[in-house]
Amino acid sequence: MKRPVQVVLLALTGLGLLHAALFTDIYLRYVKEGLRPLLIASGVLLLLLALAGAALDRNDHDHDHGHESAHGHDHSTAPRIAWLLFLPALSLLLYAPPALGAYSASRATDKLVKKQKEFDPLPAATSPLPMTLSEFTARVQQDRELSIRGRTVRMTGFVTPAGQGGGWYLTRIIFTCCAADAQSVKVRMYGTDALPANTWVAVTGTWHPQGRLGTKSAAAALDVRRTEQVSQPVNAFTDDLPLTPS
Repeated sequence: MKRPVQVVLLALTGLGLLHAALFTDIYLRYVKEGLRPLLIASGVLLLLLALAGAALDRNDHDHDHGHESAHGHDHSTAPRIAWLLFLPALSLLLYAPPALGAYSASRATDKLVKKQKEFDPLPAATSPLPMTLSEFTARVQQDRELSIRGRTVRMTGFVTPAGQGGGWYLTRIIFTCCAADAQSVKVRMYGTDALPANTWVAVTGTWHPQGRLGTKSAAAALDVRRTEQVSQPVNAFTDDLPLTPS
């Protein structure tokens, strides 16, 4: 790979990063929202390196030509396998790989729900109660006050088939930093057939009695009363509260 081609690769990669982070929400498929400034800075830096490389290549062209003539070959070339670097660079501009979904969630490490000794009281007048999957799981398995018993809750996530035996999970994939450290939180759904994998839904229901409520033996599961298909949120790789139904 000649130096001019290396310059083009730097420029394409920089443009791809800037396109993903400045003009689209594609970057949220791969990293947390807080890393956006770093992506922008990286894109700008790559473009500056490309410009510097182009300037150096122009200034050193005569010297390099003489060097090649003397020795019969060019020492500035990179290995041929480096051409493969064009694929991720072009993908950021032309075709972004799909976001993580049910396939990844079924194989990702389950996120450990944070241990809590005390829980705030749940609002008595709110029904259904908007709740994240993590909070629901924590209250089911740790809240000794059993405040979740009999309460109708509403959660959103995407459908992950449960595999052999049928059934499905309401799922969220959560980034700590980026897609490489993705973890999933899943709540088993009962009482309704699954929609296709990766379909985003809002579900309303009550805790499915299985195990001893308030202990680790309690299942993070829901008896579904209503399922509503919803749009995938822009920032999908968090465990946010569901939108309030209109």
